[in-house]
Amino acid sequence: MTEPLSSTTQDLDYKTLHLSIENKIAHVTFNRPEKANALNELAWKELKDCFEQLDELPEARVVVLSGNGKHFCSGIDLSLLIGMSNKVNDSCDGRMREKLRKLVFQLQAPINAIEACSKPVIAAIHGGCIGGGIDIVSACDMRYATKDAYFTIKEIDMGMVADLGTLQRLPKLIGEGIAREMAYTARKVSGTEAQQIQLVNAAYESREELMEKVMEVAQTIASKSPLSIRGTKEMLNYTRDHSVADGLNFIATWNAAMILSEDLTTAVQASMTKKNPEFRD
Repeated sequence: MTEPLSSTTQDLDYKTLHLSIENKIAHVTFNRPEKANALNELAWKELKDCFEQLDELPEARVVVLSGNGKHFCSGIDLSLLIGMSNKVNDSCDGRMREKLRKLVFQLQAPINAIEACSKPVIAAIHGGCIGGGIDIVSACDMRYATKDAYFTIKEIDMGMVADLGTLQRLPKLIGEGIAREMAYTARKVSGTEAQQIQLVNAAYESREELMEKVMEVAQTIASKSPLSIRGTKEMLNYTRDHSVADGLNFIATWNAAMILSEDLTTAVQASMTKKNPEFRD
């Protein structure tokens, strides 16, 4: 049975996303199937709001992100790009460029919110994952796909440089050489190849099998200590961007503050009694 959402999430009337929470798993779905889940201005705003809310929602311990319809996400809606000039128009060239820079930061913010969410985020990818879609999945903790899914950094074919996080995050996931090849050529990488280059953890024959396996992983994560899961994500993100010495210093400080927790007591008692631990949100 699906758990009722808290008053915090009930107040959000999403038009471009669907959010449900069941068994401690939050499932966020891009919900513009008629537009191949291209993200318009409202969708970017809702994506940021959604992940900021989930970060604060105790009953959501892990997040699954997927797409409704034939595709996961086809990136930025062209209507947003077309309307960009009106948003930044100014008689002063300097002020116009300043507005444009702020607009790029605004588009980066929802993707940053996915990465900054204290709960692990798992992307379940089918169909196309194009342009901004790759920005989004690169910010997730883990990615799984169908074998016939495809990934393409499409910005180069539009005379653009990808500016929402792909060029910063993807080389740390798959290696610089493959990331550069994808960025320079815009070629399609299948779900099968994506597994080979470690862009995704696994690739499955069907969308049904994909969702079944992703939900199994999500349920395992949801059964663990929420405090420890949040700390582990914090450490992994920090370590990715810092030296080993910095990471060791940070984890020592973190555990000095967090290790003596209710969750530790619960886990030890469960181990001694050979029972499954029950952690509070």
